[in-house]
Amino acid sequence: MPIRYNYSNIKRMTRGFKEKLGEGGYGSVYKGKLRSGRDVAVKMLSKPKAGGQDFMNEIATIGRIHHVNVVGLVGYCVEGTKYALVYDFMPNGSLDKYTSTSQEQSPVLSWQRKYDIILGVARGIEYLHRGCDVRILHFDIKPHNILLDENFIPKIYDFGLAKLYPTDNSIVTLTAARGTIGYVAPELISRSVGAISYKADVYSFGMLLMEMLDMKRNVGASEEKSSQYFPYWIYDKFNKGKEVVVDEEANDDEKEMARKMSLVALWCIQTNPVQRPSMSKVVEMLEGEGEVLQVPPQPLQSQPTVPLFRQMESSMTFSSDSVALLENSANNPVELDICCD
Repeated sequence: MPIRYNYSNIKRMTRGFKEKLGEGGYGSVYKGKLRSGRDVAVKMLSKPKAGGQDFMNEIATIGRIHHVNVVGLVGYCVEGTKYALVYDFMPNGSLDKYTSTSQEQSPVLSWQRKYDIILGVARGIEYLHRGCDVRILHFDIKPHNILLDENFIPKIYDFGLAKLYPTDNSIVTLTAARGTIGYVAPELISRSVGAISYKADVYSFGMLLMEMLDMKRNVGASEEKSSQYFPYWIYDKFNKGKEVVVDEEANDDEKEMARKMSLVALWCIQTNPVQRPSMSKVVEMLEGEGEVLQVPPQPLQSQPTVPLFRQMESSMTFSSDSVALLENSANNPVELDICCD
């Protein structure tokens, strides 16, 4: 179980918050060291939401998880207005450092390393969905929430938006859906798309996989691609028998690896959640032979979710942590608590 620290312990292990690792809307993360010499990352929450409910939710969720692909929670602190979470330190940072389009000099990952990271993330989500005594839905899978240890083993991180459900519940009820623009599943935006379930995490994983394949980065690279909602041009490639790989130096094995991951991604981002595979099936697809994978159904470009996605993309310039979006086709609007990276 996670250890409860007092605030003086937190100050001591961070040497007075000397080394900041990063910051965001939640607060700041500092590097620390336990008395045993073990390196840790300390997340200080500046303004815990809902009276600290997200904070306690994260402790309750991650405290019961033990998996190689989920970050370990060492301890926490609740003292007055001070809230802190103490995690295992991940020396290679978060995955967005290797995928961010805003960083022209982003470190390059080999195709094998990309595949290993993707497979690790898939196994971690599968564990959350099936490996615990309860089903844990993360609801915020994205590169920023995937940390990499010294061996580039991926660890799923940040369970502040996670929800716990009995394992026999296939459909979940939310009063407000939460996620990150560009990764949030369409049924969380428009209830007319389908019921909310664990398939929302599958969709977010698919979008993460698309970004790992540099598909998002290359959408804006040409006018032809940027004029389309980006999955469609990938379908065009498959339908015309062309290679999807954007790396001209890739060898045959790497091209086949990229093809397999592209097909898995397309299955995961199906608009209809019923058509998306479970994470167990995703792991099976990734571990199996790419030749047997079929191209998934191509959604119609006239579907109402396409303008909805464009509406989401246009909202990414907002600096606020929450964006309220209204359904286009339903009488009852759904308010979303959506993070902007």
